[in-house]
Amino acid sequence: MFDQIINILKSSLEELWLSLSWVNVFEIFIIVITLLFMYQRFIRNTQSEKLVKGLFFLAAAWIFSQILIYLNIRIIGGFIQLMVLVITLSLIVIFQPELRRLLGYLGQPGIISRLFSGAGVHSARTSRDIDIVKEIVEAVKYLSKTRTGALIVFQKDMSDTVFSDVGTKLNADISTELILTIFHPNTPLHDGALVIRDNRIISAGVLLPLTEDPKLSWKYGTRHRAAIGMSECSDSACLVVSEETGDVSISIDGTLKKYDDLHLLKADLAAILGVKDEDNSSDNKKDHNIFDFSKILPNKTKENN
Repeated sequence: MFDQIINILKSSLEELWLSLSWVNVFEIFIIVITLLFMYQRFIRNTQSEKLVKGLFFLAAAWIFSQILIYLNIRIIGGFIQLMVLVITLSLIVIFQPELRRLLGYLGQPGIISRLFSGAGVHSARTSRDIDIVKEIVEAVKYLSKTRTGALIVFQKDMSDTVFSDVGTKLNADISTELILTIFHPNTPLHDGALVIRDNRIISAGVLLPLTEDPKLSWKYGTRHRAAIGMSECSDSACLVVSEETGDVSISIDGTLKKYDDLHLLKADLAAILGVKDEDNSSDNKKDHNIFDFSKILPNKTKENN
């Protein structure tokens, strides 16, 4: 059976190669380049990367079913085709919010320049971007010192709008004073999360989904569970300040990284926001991509114990 499958694949590839012209080769090259560009621009190091792997599996299963049908193993082949079809239709329903956000993103003005610029709308970084990192670090430093609980979500351009829509709209410039005011215990918005997108405070008092990880230590409260839960179901990074201990942590992809050094926190925030860290001369030579988690993920550790 396996010899038959190999022979079928070999003969199919030979027929395909003989039927290709230079125009077809050029078209395939364009398609491959486009797919690689879309992968690097929107999918790499995001939650969507897992979805793409699943789609490749479905495509492989469909090809395998076609081979089985060609070998007259029609019942199994038809069953696999039916399962692939059902799963594909289910994905459209399951990922309806993501598809809606994608279409909304593609409909934004200036989308062409965003797609083909090296770092999107964040390609031009000014000293104001460095000031934003300083403002956030100073606020976090004070919140940690006074043991004031805080939860800050760093949101991508086209993700998680369903959560930020729940809170109070602000659309304000980032400043230490505003962050401290929002998380002051006597203010109405201090219990929710603060959402930052495009280097602006979009909303505050946002309710986030809690993680359902049963292995998570009992010592983590609602803020930590919300930070982990948000990072599990989205591509956002969540900064949390513990009200009990004053510890500062960042959650990415469902994993917490604790910070005892504010210089390291500043460097990681610069990478998250896509700006240059002025304290790191080697990084000053080039800009980070927005939400470049690859510079943070290798150092993160699971704090479930």
